Amino acid sequence: MSEHAAKPGPANPDFFRNHIQAAVLARISTTPQRRHEALRELFRVTRPDLGDDAAMALAENIPPLVPELHEKWAAMFAARLVETVPGNQVALLCDGAPENGAALTLAYLMFLESERMEKQTAEDLEAYRREHPELTEKGRELTDEVLARRNAARQDKAARYAAGKTPRQ
Repeated sequence: MSEHAAKPGPANPDFFRNHIQAAVLARISTTPQRRHEALRELFRVTRPDLGDDAAMALAENIPPLVPELHEKWAAMFAARLVETVPGNQVALLCDGAPENGAALTLAYLMFLESERMEKQTAEDLEAYRREHPELTEKGRELTDEVLARRNAARQDKAARYAAGKTPRQ
């Protein structure tokens, strides 16, 4: 335990579940600006053909993950962790130390990547989509806008390239 960490609360599964869920949500939830920058960086790596303007447009228009779903998944993670990990180890992870908060976040991300959670997230997102059909049209509009910006950037680049060329003699 680090010297700055608070002593863990009572050895109570409800306390641990609540602490784990709160710790995960606090580290995952970010400001819109940080989220946009992270998404733009992701697009730079995974889609270098988009260009900066299109990547930023896409990043700015991707809605944040539905808070209710994040809360549900964090609660599922916390329940599973408390259920499967020995109490003394859970208590250590819940001591308030920053490194243990980071460990919980990493474990949460690994939990989300599990086969079970891939199925769960797909089901939850599909159910959310059915509950909010208006989002489908917004997605189409966003895709059209991003593709138009990408094409405009390509045409601009081609025009600048052509303007710099001189005819051969």
